[in-house]
Amino acid sequence: MINLKQSVKNNLPFILLVVLLFSFRSSVADWYYVPTGSMEPTIQVGDRVVVDKSAYTLELPFTDFVIAQTSDIKRGDIVIIDSSAADTRLVKRVIAVAGDKVKLENNVLFVNGEKATLSAKDHYLYTEELLGQRRTIALNPLPSPAKSFNPVTVPKDHVLAMGDNRNNSVDSRYYGFIPTKEIQGKAYAVAFSLDTEDMYLPRKDRFFTALH
Repeated sequence: MINLKQSVKNNLPFILLVVLLFSFRSSVADWYYVPTGSMEPTIQVGDRVVVDKSAYTLELPFTDFVIAQTSDIKRGDIVIIDSSAADTRLVKRVIAVAGDKVKLENNVLFVNGEKATLSAKDHYLYTEELLGQRRTIALNPLPSPAKSFNPVTVPKDHVLAMGDNRNNSVDSRYYGFIPTKEIQGKAYAVAFSLDTEDMYLPRKDRFFTALH
């Protein structure tokens, strides 16, 4: 016991540093590995994305207890979801928030009566413009049963989220509306990226790039 106490005393600065680091990662910021291509081309397999965990709420470290709300979730935000329906962590884009009316017709979005404009780029990539926002999405020629859905209204304390790789994403079209309490933070940048198809070599052009 004496040796343990002496060891703790001798290593107290290091122990405090570790506690502070994990507290920071628990409630302020963290990074996550992306294993699937559901957010391509915005986020690629092998990316490590930086997440602001205090973007919407500030939680007591190592708990789900919310100390304060810091901001509202907005359309277009890329969020990390601890999904109970999927029983896993998801990275998706918020398409609509509470009160919004949404429908999808053959991969064309309508939000609150406004129709998205799609402009072809290359290799099944399109620029999607909707409600003043612009992003690049992928519409691969895959047989997708979820390329259309009837008009829905997003309920209170929920969002509708989808992947940018529209025909290759399991999202709100399968799991339903996402409870805001399951959203863990906002992804805002790629810290670094490893090419899983090329011996995990670094993709230097993706290091420290912002997400839009």
